[in-house]
Amino acid sequence: MKRILVTGGSGFIGSHLCRDLIKSENNVVALDNNFTGSLNNIADLLKNENFEFVGHDVVNPYFNEKGFDEIYNLACPASPIHYQFNSIRTVKTNVLGSMNMLGLAKQSEAKILQASTSEIYGDPEVHPQTEDYKGNVNTVGPRACYDEGKRLAETLFYEYRRVHRLDTKLARIFNTYGPNMALNDGRVVSNFIIQALKNEPITIYGDGSQTRSFCYVSDLVEGLEKLMAKPKEFMGPVNLGNPGEFTIKQLAETVIDLTNSSSNIEYHALPEDDPTQRKPDISIAKKELNWYPKIQLEEGLKLTIPYFEEKLKNQQLK
Repeated sequence: MKRILVTGGSGFIGSHLCRDLIKSENNVVALDNNFTGSLNNIADLLKNENFEFVGHDVVNPYFNEKGFDEIYNLACPASPIHYQFNSIRTVKTNVLGSMNMLGLAKQSEAKILQASTSEIYGDPEVHPQTEDYKGNVNTVGPRACYDEGKRLAETLFYEYRRVHRLDTKLARIFNTYGPNMALNDGRVVSNFIIQALKNEPITIYGDGSQTRSFCYVSDLVEGLEKLMAKPKEFMGPVNLGNPGEFTIKQLAETVIDLTNSSSNIEYHALPEDDPTQRKPDISIAKKELNWYPKIQLEEGLKLTIPYFEEKLKNQQLK
């Protein structure tokens, strides 16, 4: 039984990861300040003797005398609405939070995985995006607090590996969706599903021709665990995402169809620095991790829509 720390453990991806690690008979500690996470996401785990929740912000140092075998560093809001709400805090979460977790990994002699992001590629000029692409990021734009924060976190993970010989892993996560997303998440999948279920206009920013690739959360969790299981010699970075590419308009039309919604589509101005294309090249993930996402978009949406239906129902009952 391994002792595993998951920062951001009550968040969207973190809660699914914690649940899967518990199923594999590990001892799991979830660390979260619940800014975007929720104890509702891990309510069933709180009763498990092999699971512990600790309310903590990774901007502040965290030590545990029992130590850990593995650390998954997922702590950071990933939606523009949330990471722009307190942009300086977002930078601190990525930089100070990474340093604190790397220090803990050094103390514990633990493996540590950083949840990086496709956002480090910015508005890419290479398509699809490969791990050797250096990116096209605006360092002084409204998304820079997240994009540049994650880029610097990758640098820290590389340097702690080089200087302190830590076993570090880098996962670059592309758009992910599924149950446990917050109602106010602000990302395109949750926005469209909620608007469709309410029969409200579907709001598309831009003309809807910009593309994204959507990975269902269980596929992503499998990729993270496979990366963590690799020997020390392999660090990554590794793109983790579904290479199926859809326009935003196609996503909206699919959600409307699956929810039997009467919503129409409204177009608004495209936000500054919003990427026009996003698609992962996952050749390294397939070769090194033997990983490929199994759940395609329509199937994943069918698994996700009932979750939002229940959330909206409970909200109306309050």
